[in-house]
Amino acid sequence: MQQIICTSIACLALVSPMFAADAVHPPWVRVTQKAGWTARDSQGELVFKNRLWLFGGWMNSFEAPPRDVWSSADGKTWTRVTEKAPWIHSDLSMSLTFKNRMWFMGGWYNGRLPGHSASNQVWSSTDGKAWTQDTRSAGWTPRLAAALVEFKGRMWILGGTENYYFGDSKSLKNDVWSSADGKRWTRATDNAGWAPRAYHQAAVLGDRMFVFGGGNYVPEYKAHNDVWSTTDGTHWKRVSDKAPWHPRLWFSSVVYRGHMWVLGGWSNTPSKNWGDAWYSRDGKTWTEYKAKTTWKERHELSAYVMRDTLWIAGGHAKPLSSEVWSLTLPKNWPGSQK
Repeated sequence: MQQIICTSIACLALVSPMFAADAVHPPWVRVTQKAGWTARDSQGELVFKNRLWLFGGWMNSFEAPPRDVWSSADGKTWTRVTEKAPWIHSDLSMSLTFKNRMWFMGGWYNGRLPGHSASNQVWSSTDGKAWTQDTRSAGWTPRLAAALVEFKGRMWILGGTENYYFGDSKSLKNDVWSSADGKRWTRATDNAGWAPRAYHQAAVLGDRMFVFGGGNYVPEYKAHNDVWSTTDGTHWKRVSDKAPWHPRLWFSSVVYRGHMWVLGGWSNTPSKNWGDAWYSRDGKTWTEYKAKTTWKERHELSAYVMRDTLWIAGGHAKPLSSEVWSLTLPKNWPGSQK
């Protein structure tokens, strides 16, 4: 019998397909089953000063959303920075790190209760405790569940909905706005070409900005799995009409190891949470990340990239979760190679 000696992943794949699968798709690690914050979904999240940050969110539809701010250096031990931030629209808000500040904008307040509203306020902070209201009314209409990214030295807000539980298809937006300071916003286009939507995601990879997934929740459910890209925010090109992942709302996305990732989410056809993960270099070709150990299916989870590690936290996993999971790929991870 011929002895096979090799060290490369490609060679080991010939000897042990199981080893190859583990090498390409290492397991997720549960960092903690219960973080310090109350289980929730629809929270804001970002990475700032080498810490994971979490803002507000949703616990049920018949109370005002929480306004707490938490941070962690390791995903396991969390510190409550403040119990009540000055912003109130923390359900399905938009957040990111930009110009060495944390930014928080938009969102929904008061669930299904009287006095509910959407916001176009913009806030920023350098410590999570003291917040500055950069504008009470941005150029874009009050909204929630939009996509927000940094691209070419500006913050970009894309689409969203002006009304959560009580709107219709007319509440959905496909406009694109950008700002260099959070105060003055410029409209790049009123109609980006992709169908108006909320609960979607955007990502920046290379010299392009991408939009994918999302749709509408009530009263007319609609979910997409198309992918669009642009180099200027104004002119959009459809990259894929139907990505291989199921059309969905309420999923999360990050850019990690040179790939865009789609993580979890929810659909109504069938009505279910998703626990899958997909990655792509170009938005056209997607590969499913099939790890032996992974997190339970969930939607409206937080996703982060910090210290070359991908993290997820919270989300609605039936019931609400305060788990934190992490994934660190090896340096020689082959990406989308098969």
